[in-house]
Amino acid sequence: MTIAYESGVNLFDTAEVYAGGRWVSYKPLRSSLSTNSSFHDQQCLKGSLQRMQLEYVDVVFANRPDSNTPMEEIVRAMTYVINQGMAMYWGTSRWTAMEIMEAYSVARQFNLIPPVCEQAEYHLFQREKVEVQLPELYHKIGVGAMTWSPLACGIITGKYENGIPESSRASMKSYQWLKEKIVSEDGRKQQAKLKELNHIAEKLGCTLPQLAVAWCLRNEGVSSVLLGTSNPEQLTENLGAIQVLPKMTSHVVSEIDHILGNRPYSKKDYRS
Repeated sequence: MTIAYESGVNLFDTAEVYAGGRWVSYKPLRSSLSTNSSFHDQQCLKGSLQRMQLEYVDVVFANRPDSNTPMEEIVRAMTYVINQGMAMYWGTSRWTAMEIMEAYSVARQFNLIPPVCEQAEYHLFQREKVEVQLPELYHKIGVGAMTWSPLACGIITGKYENGIPESSRASMKSYQWLKEKIVSEDGRKQQAKLKELNHIAEKLGCTLPQLAVAWCLRNEGVSSVLLGTSNPEQLTENLGAIQVLPKMTSHVVSEIDHILGNRPYSKKDYRS
């Protein structure tokens, strides 16, 4: 935590569903602390605030909408915690564009508070939502993007290039899905692309993880990038992406797009 503060990290993300919480680094907009919870009762947030010894958080997130709970109830619950002074804003996490629009419409209909941002997975191999869907929402209703998993659960670090190391996350029983993903045909193709991307990282004088995080940060629609680290060394390395960001020229980004071959097309692309 000390290293994070001293390095300029000004947002921390903790959640009821995570054992140890997550450290977060992002484009500095303002000092902030967020809590992410899948609850519909303000008692859960009260418990989080007590454990963190805080009176309020800047942003509280509704993690995945409950299909058995009416949208009006969710929006009213979030409006309540804000009106009670427990949070300044609320956002969504892993919601579809349609669900976010529904929440916004409900808020406007009943004079409630709408969400201001969406937490979405975004990395070199996952681009559609952040690059196509969320920009549409931003221009229509002002919802921003707070992205997570910039290293794709460790896949982009390069440690799975020669298989599954015994000490890696993919070797754990609870991450069998990750192992299957890595050893699949698509997984092998991704590893081949990472080898090519590593040449770009070397030319820029950075590591592959730093290149991947900087690539996420270079997106103007991304307000913040959540970093999950297990030790200070990883945190320090990932934060080094800030120094790589100025090197992410249009030429470099085009090189990366050419290697990945997965750049999604937006309405703007079709118009041009």
